[in-house]
Amino acid sequence: MEEEDQQKVADLVKELVIRLVAQNSTSESHPPNPNSPHLQTSLRYAIRLLSSRLTPSVAPDAAAIAESTKRRLATQGKSSQALTFADLYTKFASKTGPGSVNNKWAVLYLLKIISEDRKSVNSQLDSSVLLPNLALNDAGSGDESRVLGGRGSGEKGWSNGVLLVSKDPENLREIAFREFVNLIKEENEVSEEALVRDVLYACQGIDGKYVKFDSSADGYVLSDLIKVPRATRIMVRKLCELGWLFRKVKGYISESMDGFPSEDVGTIGQAFCAALQDELSDYYKLLAVLEAQAMNPIPLVSETVSSGNYLSMRRLSVWFAEPMVKMRLMAVLVDKCRVLRGGAMAGAIHMHAQHGDPLVHEFMGRLLRRVCSPLFEMVRSWVLEGELEDVFAEFFIVGQPVKAESLWREGYMLHAGMLPSFISQSLAQRILRTGKSINFLRVCCDDRGWADAALEAAAAAGTTTRRWGLGYGETDALESLVDGAAKRVDKHLLDVIYNQYKFKEHCLAIKRYLLLGQGDFVQYLMDIVGPELSEPANTISSFQLAGLLETAIRSSNAQYDDRDILDRLKVKMMPHETGDRGWDVFSLEYDARVPLDTVFTESVMTKYLRIFNFLWKLRRVEHALIGAWKTMKPNCITSRSFMKLQNAVKLQLLSTLRRCQVLWDEMNHFVSNFQYYIMFEVLEVSWSDFLNEMEVAKDLDDLLAAHEKYLHSIVEKSLLGERSQTLYSSLFALFDLILKFRSHADRLSEGINELQARTMESSAPSRVKSKTKKRLNDRSSEPGSWISDGRKALTQRAGEFLRNMGQDLDAVAKEYSSLLEDFISKLPMQQHVDLKFLLFRLDFTEFYSQLRPST
Repeated sequence: MEEEDQQKVADLVKELVIRLVAQNSTSESHPPNPNSPHLQTSLRYAIRLLSSRLTPSVAPDAAAIAESTKRRLATQGKSSQALTFADLYTKFASKTGPGSVNNKWAVLYLLKIISEDRKSVNSQLDSSVLLPNLALNDAGSGDESRVLGGRGSGEKGWSNGVLLVSKDPENLREIAFREFVNLIKEENEVSEEALVRDVLYACQGIDGKYVKFDSSADGYVLSDLIKVPRATRIMVRKLCELGWLFRKVKGYISESMDGFPSEDVGTIGQAFCAALQDELSDYYKLLAVLEAQAMNPIPLVSETVSSGNYLSMRRLSVWFAEPMVKMRLMAVLVDKCRVLRGGAMAGAIHMHAQHGDPLVHEFMGRLLRRVCSPLFEMVRSWVLEGELEDVFAEFFIVGQPVKAESLWREGYMLHAGMLPSFISQSLAQRILRTGKSINFLRVCCDDRGWADAALEAAAAAGTTTRRWGLGYGETDALESLVDGAAKRVDKHLLDVIYNQYKFKEHCLAIKRYLLLGQGDFVQYLMDIVGPELSEPANTISSFQLAGLLETAIRSSNAQYDDRDILDRLKVKMMPHETGDRGWDVFSLEYDARVPLDTVFTESVMTKYLRIFNFLWKLRRVEHALIGAWKTMKPNCITSRSFMKLQNAVKLQLLSTLRRCQVLWDEMNHFVSNFQYYIMFEVLEVSWSDFLNEMEVAKDLDDLLAAHEKYLHSIVEKSLLGERSQTLYSSLFALFDLILKFRSHADRLSEGINELQARTMESSAPSRVKSKTKKRLNDRSSEPGSWISDGRKALTQRAGEFLRNMGQDLDAVAKEYSSLLEDFISKLPMQQHVDLKFLLFRLDFTEFYSQLRPST
């Protein structure tokens, strides 16, 4: 079966060749003889072509070729032929199975080529080289014809289907080559071999015989005195660009290595120079190979030589293509990094690695792995060991010598100028915090548990703790290592702060004693230090106050606290001026030692001191009102002893007492509600929020932020913020007025006591009178005393005293109403919402709102 198919194919090819030869024959009336030598030669040539392994350059797609043919027929205006071709192709493509053509695409492509060649016959002067012109004009294989008529002088013939060009009998080819060589020698004073050799020298930064470095032109040039074609001069200049680039790179390396060790170069700069030197080593190897080839002479055009044993200018340009790209890139990097160092240099090189060319990308990756090796070693050492190995200030983390309490906040910080672009800001912050936590544990907490946490982090990240374990391109591994180390070290740090140094207990102690949360202690302390603090500030002994503080601790529930906490509580006397009382300068302080002083810094304790002074003043006002009530309450009962006085005096006394009691009630209402607001809505709510944030804190920065927020909340809600200064001034004016009222209430009480004693003495029996008179003799001698006067004078003096006290109380009440109205009117304008709720508490019944005129 296969033999029959092969015979069919041979018959079809023979018939095709006969038809083609017949179409090209000059005599159309006589068909070609199938047995003629000319026809047999054409047939052999056709079979040789069909049986060759040459493949067309187009994809084997039968449908695409058919569509292209149909479209070409349609565009030529042959619509009917296009439809006929489409119908024939459909039938041709649908036939499958035995007897059908398997390689349909090849048949269509053959027909397409034949059609194109047939069209070319009409457009060319000589079509002897085209496929339809398989037949020759002369039957003999020795007949001669012109190749490409009018263009050449050689002869051709057919031998076994192969076109043969006969040798030039007149040696015209040799003559032409000799003329060409002579012409080249006339145009060039320097041979190409010499120029190639000089170019190779220039590419090594060495001046050659003809090609030298020109400082004015800043490059290697061929002297104008040497006679060479312009094309050769341009070629030399282009090739010598590689030498100019090499000179720049080599100069940078030499300059940097001569300056090392210095801060301007650093380890990263040294690594960059080493990477450039490695690339130049490969470049030297290439030049060695090229110099070996340059030793061979360049053959003439007429000579046949091997393609790999000589070096011409054009071949040199091909050899220099890849080194030129690398050298240009290195020169650009050298210019960019000349004024950079450290992480900034690594970031600048990384920016040039974002390139779409695979060659450039691979080259930059190889270069960056060398350059970034010291940087990643610094990161590894910092994250896992807390060591800042940065001799030349190249790292993006900078350390400075500070005290232990400032180590966390000021000891280490980011240097944005040294942060490379392939490390994000968030990752840099985590790297900073991790190493800072290790140093904090080591220096401030005297703890070594961080080492186990670092080993666990390295094992979890799948990396190693050995040196040079990280490199460029391993960003995921770096992030995994940093995240694991940060999580474990921060957790260990918080455990040490909470458990070993009892951070929560110390915060609670500050709340109890500095924020006056321990009520019995504060009340007892104020009772026993009150007499001392009423004295001038310059006469008060801080040692005596410290003893009173210890007494208050032992006499209250504070005695059950940890002794370490109680020992940290001390008395502090603030700087005082002339006329200051002890109340104005007395304060308590809490000694927060290392490492707690990282949280309770000097500025933080200053804020606590401001809060304590404010709360102490509030408690003092409350204590003063309680003392006024103690002196006023008995007078309401003993006022019955004044029944013998005149009615006018009695009414005046009762009116004064009532006025004083009403004013006390107003002041007590204000102070009680304001103190409730401070103690519960400010201190307790802020403390509760602080505890919640303390529980969710993941690192020391979160803990510091939570404490700062806690302290800020107290300061703002307690009218101590900058936005509440006017309200704070009004509040303290109210406090001073309440203390002034206490002095008036004490004076009223003293006057009533004296009047009562005098009244009882005048109405008692003679024996009692003598004793009472003897007891009051001393007091009667005091200036302004009216006890020694008679009954009439007593009544007169009592009326005058009560009238003056009434006027003083009226003045205090009027001033108090004005100040309170001013204070309440400012509350709605405060931005903090809790201060607006304070207005609701103070004016719950809208009493003060109704007193104010509507605006």
